[in-house]
Amino acid sequence: MNLINKIKNHQTIELLQDANKITIAEHGKQITLERAIFLSWWCDKGDCAFCYMSSQKPKIKEPEKARRKVESILAEAEITRRMGWNIEFLSGGYGSFKTPEIKNIAKKIFSITGKPVWLNLGITKELEIYGDEIAGITGAVEIANPDLHQSICPSKSLEDIIEMLELAGEFGFKKAITIILGLGEKPEDTKYLWNLIEEMGIDRVTFYSLNPHKDTIYENSPQPASLYYANVVAATRIKFPLLEIVTGTWIDNLANIGPLILAGANGLTKFPLFKMYGTRYGKRVEEEVKWAGRYLQGTFTDLEILQESNVQHADLEPFIKRYIDGITKNVKK
Repeated sequence: MNLINKIKNHQTIELLQDANKITIAEHGKQITLERAIFLSWWCDKGDCAFCYMSSQKPKIKEPEKARRKVESILAEAEITRRMGWNIEFLSGGYGSFKTPEIKNIAKKIFSITGKPVWLNLGITKELEIYGDEIAGITGAVEIANPDLHQSICPSKSLEDIIEMLELAGEFGFKKAITIILGLGEKPEDTKYLWNLIEEMGIDRVTFYSLNPHKDTIYENSPQPASLYYANVVAATRIKFPLLEIVTGTWIDNLANIGPLILAGANGLTKFPLFKMYGTRYGKRVEEEVKWAGRYLQGTFTDLEILQESNVQHADLEPFIKRYIDGITKNVKK
């Protein structure tokens, strides 16, 4: 029986068992914590039907004020480094920062973390400017169904995304895509995703489950079932044993973590980090990883590690202190 039929026939245990064996054999037992760092809350496009930024665009009268201070972005990168997390990618809407500005931010983050960063900043052909500070380029495919993509993300042409990823490969960058489950796709649509991974030589896929945002058409939609989510991830892992898979879940769905790890996740993302760190929610993440038979790179609870100083970036300390103070305040609550 093929993998699509196994998803449709709810053969969850078989899929998870097979995926788990493959993951341990090919990737080991380490699980990473991933943090997407946003550069801005403004997007020139602002018409993806599920997106928080689409709900904010009508409210933002001065887009330049939706840009984050560079010092705040860099301080977040330093906090992430102290925690032992990875920066999943730099993200943000269209038209927030110019390409030379993004390169400058990426270079400074590289100097902080010692690791090149991924970009997920929309469709662009301006890739020749980047160098060793960039690990790879992410295409926001979002929906594993071309027809749905056209209606849900009208300003993000799949053809343009594919062209960008092809160009990224020519410049020697790794290639990634993002997929959101729960937007109306069917199990059969997973075939399109797999064809794209194979044809484009995709190195990493980040899966998310729908997070219904107020003032979007999905505001009252349910999130996808946890086992459906796990089944799709598991089938993808079985199909592509070497693929890096990152899975996202929100604070109200932490129980997803165990099944997603068994399904083949290498990393976990989408957490409201500064609200969760050091709290029972952060501890819950660590427990989910433990009981999935894995060990965590980094920490979600160690408060002392946040106090580490970094003399090289002492100018960021006032911004870093604000993050630490916010975390401490949440812990005390």
